Amino acid sequence: MIEIGRTKRATKAYSLDDVAIVPTRRTRGIEEVDLTWRIDALQLEFPLVAAPMDSVMSPATAITLGQLGGLGVLNLEGLWTRYADPEPHLAELAEIADAPAATKRMQELYSEPVKAELITARLDEIRQANVPVAGALSPQLTREFAGVVERAGVDLFVIRGTTVSAEHVSSLAEPLNLKEFIYNLDVPVIVGGCASYQTALHLMRTGAAGVLVGFGGASTRRTRSVLGVEVPMATAIADAADARRDYLDESGGRYVQVIADGGVGGSGDIAKAIVCGADAAMVGRPLAQATEAPGRGYHWGAEAWHPRLPQGRRERFDTVGTLEEILLGPSRVADGTMNLVGALRKAMATTGYTVVKEFQRAELVVH
Repeated sequence: MIEIGRTKRATKAYSLDDVAIVPTRRTRGIEEVDLTWRIDALQLEFPLVAAPMDSVMSPATAITLGQLGGLGVLNLEGLWTRYADPEPHLAELAEIADAPAATKRMQELYSEPVKAELITARLDEIRQANVPVAGALSPQLTREFAGVVERAGVDLFVIRGTTVSAEHVSSLAEPLNLKEFIYNLDVPVIVGGCASYQTALHLMRTGAAGVLVGFGGASTRRTRSVLGVEVPMATAIADAADARRDYLDESGGRYVQVIADGGVGGSGDIAKAIVCGADAAMVGRPLAQATEAPGRGYHWGAEAWHPRLPQGRRERFDTVGTLEEILLGPSRVADGTMNLVGALRKAMATTGYTVVKEFQRAELVVH
């Protein structure tokens, strides 16, 4: 603990930039590495999930990602479920360079109500392509549309917010009882974000299949700027991994997946997140740089269009390649933005590990 003045103490915490993976005496051939990831009944070729952001996931990109062996999560509160044809609106946003003007226009566009029939249509479109289907709602709209999502036959349902707790209290509205809700839902649920041991443990006790570790605006650090809220990701992931271990004992063997969701900007961050204890990573920013990305070179999350207190903003990125190239290569750059899966495979082979669960035991150093 570090003393801040006479009465306040704080814990030292670390970001993914603060740590590095230590190589071992043994290396492996990359062909020996198995990246297969299983969550509930769903098995994927690699432990990467595309974040439910309008700048990253459309029905088309979710299908492409599924065909490549991963999982794309569609934002069920995004433009795709508010408008029958959101393409003109996405094109309009791409033409607005001024940040305040873009925020104002996003607030206007996202004020259109979410439509149940569009949720059904978008999820059915993904299902027709014979790939895994996943959709995300915020805790605020989960109760209203969860039945629609369940009837659509999703493989995974994601409840994702800037910060999600199992003990939300409000005098204005009845809070979502996550434990009761998940118990009654016939679909595996991933829930988050969280950033501490205690919150992660509480979310695991709700019966969730996976817990998201992170918070909205992490890649741009805007939540820190607006609310002063932030927990560096290396520490947050390690604390959640400790909660997973303790819950495994408490529950008599029930394993909950820990998914890093924030601050994962490139392939090196993915590898370090797993060594910190994550089973998988939810990525947004790397995929926003794909030629097929709906954001057309811009990237934003739900925190950027809050009607009264935006906590993020659009970020501008150069396009680096197709979704397939960004995920599976080949890479034409040496900055960790392409061939994310190949880089993870290489990191594991270089340190002598062949499966993700073993890679979590790799040694870390602090810069």
